[in-house]
Amino acid sequence: MNPKDLDSLRAHLSARVIGQHKLIESMLICLLSDGHLLVEGMPGLAKTTAVKALAEGIEGDFHRVQFTPDLLPSDLIGTDIYRHEKGEFEFRAGPLFHNVLLADEVNRAPAKVQAALLEAMGEHQITVGQKTYKLPELFMVLATQNPIEQEGTYHLPEAQLDRFLMQVWVDYPNRAEELSILELDLNQQKAAPPPPAQPLSQQAIFNIRKDVANVYLDPKLNSYIVDLIQATRNPGAYDPDLGRWSRFGASPRASIALARCARAAAWLNGDQYVLPDHIQQVAPEILRHRVLLTFEGEAEGITNDHYVNRLLELVAVP
Repeated sequence: MNPKDLDSLRAHLSARVIGQHKLIESMLICLLSDGHLLVEGMPGLAKTTAVKALAEGIEGDFHRVQFTPDLLPSDLIGTDIYRHEKGEFEFRAGPLFHNVLLADEVNRAPAKVQAALLEAMGEHQITVGQKTYKLPELFMVLATQNPIEQEGTYHLPEAQLDRFLMQVWVDYPNRAEELSILELDLNQQKAAPPPPAQPLSQQAIFNIRKDVANVYLDPKLNSYIVDLIQATRNPGAYDPDLGRWSRFGASPRASIALARCARAAAWLNGDQYVLPDHIQQVAPEILRHRVLLTFEGEAEGITNDHYVNRLLELVAVP
């Protein structure tokens, strides 16, 4: 397998989503790294459209769940149904048993629903009563949230944020891209866009994942990854201001995510080995939701992205 095998999927995503190159790249990296993606941005920036386009481009079942404050865990997991003719309970699977799950406005659901989603994302299984059910081998959660609508929302627990392999921020399109969006909308009014001629099969995805795992990562770059994660836990050793701004650093799961995603980024670029540039390319999306800033840092207008970019400048590259 080689990156050209994804040309059809890339073309489909680019045709459906104008200008959001970072979002498209992050979705592909998460797909090839067997991870989940949190997409954040203002309303109307094609977050949901992008996720639907990805689901159309790969073989598998897709389900969208609109998260609301009255959502119940059984609405995601499923429930036991009593069958009178059999005289026994039968499990009816919920949306979590689809290959691609769109959790729209994920921060609107209460803690019990978040807990159910956390088990599925972390362990690829769910538990109902005393029984545990395995989820499909290809299972990917793509969640969206808006940063401005805080009424009726719940803060996502740090443990759940850590389960997302990457978090990508979706920004406004530029002028040329917005003109293309108007043209695309007009074309869609005339005729619905066709799905890709040949969706990417699940077996092809699994084969590509094996190829990605074989991309060479030099031991020195492994040390660089660990140094970056260690720096999030002891930033004061690099810069006193970073030490004032940081409450908690990233977990070892971030080290694993950096290595996986750097390999995927290298493979998508057609490279046989990981470069420091690949690590730095994916680091903001992997670290921005895993570091917690102090109230002092937030009061000074410091953002997670500013913090991560400063670390990337200070930690020595081998």
